[in-house]
Amino acid sequence: MKKILSAIIALYLIAPAAKAQDDEIRPKAIGVSFFVNDFITPDRIRTTSLSQVISAKRFAKIREMAPGLAVTYFKGLKPHIDIAASLGGSFLRYPMPGKNFTDNSLLLEASATVNLKMTTEKFWVQPYLIAGVGAHKYRGYYGAFLPAGLGLKVNLLDEAHFFVTSTYRVPVTTETGNYHLQHSIGFAGRLGKKKEPVVIAPPRPPADTDMDGIIDSLDKCPTVKGVEKYQGCPVPDTDKDGINDEDDKCPTVAGLARYKGCPVPDTDKDGINDEEDKCPTVAGVARYQGCPVPDTDADGINDEEDKCPTVPGVKENNGCPVITEAVKEKVNTAASNILFLTGSSKLQAKSFKGLNDVVTIMKENPAMSLNVDGHTDNVGNDEKNLALSQTRAEAVKAYLVSKGVDAGRITATGYGETKPVADNKTAAGRQKNRRSELTMSYYK
Repeated sequence: MKKILSAIIALYLIAPAAKAQDDEIRPKAIGVSFFVNDFITPDRIRTTSLSQVISAKRFAKIREMAPGLAVTYFKGLKPHIDIAASLGGSFLRYPMPGKNFTDNSLLLEASATVNLKMTTEKFWVQPYLIAGVGAHKYRGYYGAFLPAGLGLKVNLLDEAHFFVTSTYRVPVTTETGNYHLQHSIGFAGRLGKKKEPVVIAPPRPPADTDMDGIIDSLDKCPTVKGVEKYQGCPVPDTDKDGINDEDDKCPTVAGLARYKGCPVPDTDKDGINDEEDKCPTVAGVARYQGCPVPDTDADGINDEEDKCPTVPGVKENNGCPVITEAVKEKVNTAASNILFLTGSSKLQAKSFKGLNDVVTIMKENPAMSLNVDGHTDNVGNDEKNLALSQTRAEAVKAYLVSKGVDAGRITATGYGETKPVADNKTAAGRQKNRRSELTMSYYK
């Protein structure tokens, strides 16, 4: 027994020291465990030797052990030290020296142990050594024992943990007790709420009623926004042009700083002074240095608002020509007749006539762009459907490019099953969802 205790103390002393912190100390917890008592293996070790038991594999079988249930209370004292109190019971024929019981009875065992942990609560896994004292009651007999062994605790969540222990129980009262091993496995839950960290509120900034960046104690006008130059009061500015009267050569007429408070000469009244205006007699905008916004295609819509700046169009179509209903109908007809081999991105020959019409339209309207969108129903794997829709859209694009359409004018996108137009629960709906869409536009 002295050797066991000495080994436990030595292992604890070589464990790294740690500064005690609240989050490193085990909270109070209560657990329930299933255990088995093994009286056979210790008896074989005492009658032969540990080496013979190991070499002959003469350890007791599970069916030869007595199962039981226990309740255990845990509490941390220091980062590396916990205490535990346990009460367990099992039904068995106790091999008490000098007694021969013929039937099973309840064995009650209570113990108080110290757990010497290798790691603190900051770690998920915590191996530990166990040493303590215990007592038992069997029928009318009482006894005492000393448990010593190993344990492992695994934190599952902040509120619960899993534990496994194995102890060797050495009898103190040899006339009413016997050597045995006890192996247990169980779960425990925290008692009480987790301690919340103390949050220290930041200090409140000094008061600044008018929010001008000058604190009230230094602000001569604390309720009116001002500037530091005037100790928090507004700058005197009769013409409200942002230039104080002391520096304003035109104090009653709003002006600009570069003209010392006087208005900027602006012949065309476009807000850009003549010195910086490259078109001083024609009203323009600053980003064009005072000149009007250009209108390259002369359709009355300036280039900044015109999505087709080199092709005359109409305002209703953002400066682009209107696509006629006849063209739209041809494109939609071509789209509805795009067919592929089943499960493949290879175009059927029936698709070519409509696509050739689209090629003609694209060549006759070189400013047009085309969006090719591929869609599937929801049958099969989502990722495969998305990939299939993409390769089909790209197959349509490849055909058009092979007929002389510039690839840069065509965008191919696969949407898989993400944009259904009908109910996928019916065959007719799924057929509608397996589609290709062609959209002509003058801009992307």
